[in-house]
Amino acid sequence: MNVKGLVFSGISCFFLLTSCATSKVPPKTVTKVIRDTVIINSKTDKPEMTRAAKLENYNVTTDYYPSISQDERVRFLVLHYTAINTELSLKVLTQKDVSSHYLINDYDDKQINLLVDETKRAWHAGISKWKGLDNLNFSSIGIEIVNLGNGTGGVFQPYPDYQIKKVGELSRDIVTRYNISPFNVVGHADIAPGRKPDPGPLFPWKKLYTDYGVGAWYDDADKYLFIQQYPWDTTSSVFITQVQTDLKKYGYEVPANGMIDTQTKNAIIAFQMHFRPEKYDGIVDAETWAILKALNKKYNP
Repeated sequence: MNVKGLVFSGISCFFLLTSCATSKVPPKTVTKVIRDTVIINSKTDKPEMTRAAKLENYNVTTDYYPSISQDERVRFLVLHYTAINTELSLKVLTQKDVSSHYLINDYDDKQINLLVDETKRAWHAGISKWKGLDNLNFSSIGIEIVNLGNGTGGVFQPYPDYQIKKVGELSRDIVTRYNISPFNVVGHADIAPGRKPDPGPLFPWKKLYTDYGVGAWYDDADKYLFIQQYPWDTTSSVFITQVQTDLKKYGYEVPANGMIDTQTKNAIIAFQMHFRPEKYDGIVDAETWAILKALNKKYNP
């Protein structure tokens, strides 16, 4: 066989092998419906992502979008700690029956993990209540922070600055976009007192407030003013009922029975871990009482 014959035979074999190989792969058909659409909000003149129907036979027009009779699903921002490391946190929050919208890892890097679309419900709050609303999974965004604290054992771990920077910037973005009220930025302990202790007394709520403008904090002048008004008789049912009323006014779910029962004590402990973390014993001393009064004066006049 001459050289031309060899070349021709080689090319023929190549195409034959190629055709045999490709013939085993079925044709790939891609059918994808993209429901998220960027439109201009006629009231703010800003672009926003909107999820709406896409129909073949009809045009879904946005000429009258949006209606004024609406509000955001998201009303609360809930902060947690995971009590396990980053690797296990990612596994649990993506493969088990629990989730959060975001995870803050324990690495000094520039990464934050998005785990659940903000438009969807994440399973992070469980049995919960705040401001008279229950099951906060429906109306909140959850941020899990990798931290090895173990509140059930009374052991809490501090949060490094690089983590707080991530939490601060992410939280500020969320509360700005959804216009979340300062008193609706809460910890898991606030919405489930006694059942959950996170993010614990070592979480720097004051720093989140002062450095990022996120969450609620009292004014020192009001605190000192109320300390001077601390009543002498703090064991009467009248005093305790007023404390319960003030706790409920701020957001905690407590009865108004004039007794420091388990539910009330757990709420006081959660309140102290949030706003007076140096001592969280469930006793309404002058400072705890004054801080509660100062917060309600500022946010619930």
